[in-house]
Amino acid sequence: MSYVLDSTVIIDYCIGYKPAEEVVERLFGQPQELYICDVVTCEALSKGRVEELRFARSLLDALEYVALAPDGAAWAGNRRRDAIESGTRKPSTTDALIAALAHSLGATVVTRNAKDFAAFDVPVLGYGELAPD
Repeated sequence: MSYVLDSTVIIDYCIGYKPAEEVVERLFGQPQELYICDVVTCEALSKGRVEELRFARSLLDALEYVALAPDGAAWAGNRRRDAIESGTRKPSTTDALIAALAHSLGATVVTRNAKDFAAFDVPVLGYGELAPD
């Protein structure tokens, strides 16, 4: 099995949010591929205290970085447009790109915000129910 970690996982883990710590420890304790991409890297390093950012960088470096191919970006755009046109929800571009990477790798998205990925029909492993304090 393989997983694409959403930026919520990285950020929550670095601030000590218990459900994120538990899911990261569980994932690292099993033999599987753990992926990130440019969107996750950018979001995870966009805010936080110096020590949290150092910790985030260490965690990001321990994961496999994968770039999305052009056909994956097109898939993200098509799925996002379909969701917007259906009126069910307006998913973010970043979530569409993360979902496209998971789709292209046959991977599961790991996130605190499972509902954000509902429009993309990709497997999701959610953790926690409330945003960390």
